[in-house]
Amino acid sequence: MLLLKKLDFLNRDQISKLASLGSVRNTNFVLNKMKDYLNSYRDGFQTIYYLNKEGREYVDSRKVRKKGNFADHCIARNDFFIFAGRPVQWKNEIEISDGKDKVICDAMFKWKGHWTFLEVDIKQSMANNRKKIATYKALYSRGLKVVDQIPNLMWLTTTELRRKQLTQACEGLPFKAFTQQDIQ
Repeated sequence: MLLLKKLDFLNRDQISKLASLGSVRNTNFVLNKMKDYLNSYRDGFQTIYYLNKEGREYVDSRKVRKKGNFADHCIARNDFFIFAGRPVQWKNEIEISDGKDKVICDAMFKWKGHWTFLEVDIKQSMANNRKKIATYKALYSRGLKVVDQIPNLMWLTTTELRRKQLTQACEGLPFKAFTQQDIQ
């Protein structure tokens, strides 16, 4: 349940990997034992889990999550969390500001000894992505640093075309883009 407190929404495969539960059968057994603390819903071929009121009270979480489009975003972000090796210094939805501009990154974490911002592009329009990139460029041009480091910027997106568009828009930034297929 602490994983759900930290990561908001998880599918069964993510729970199995993160909690080292092994087989699908064992994962289902554990999830069934926790059913009084969880809500779930089907999305295609997977079941998405999140904390219900009792679960939030049990782990002292004030964050109320409900079924919706944001869950897809969280599932993709959590796939990257697993891909990145479950960084200890991982924080979701962090505001980055220099007093003039601000942006909320989907996650900030330390990966391979370097601070990194993650942006997840699942259903956003490319116009919104370009606005966010412009804000990042403004922040970086004014010397944005995290603990005396210029952080990397990473994007997780859905297709090669979108990766190409993001790569063009992020020219000049310390940047890397992944597709969901890259991190599977």
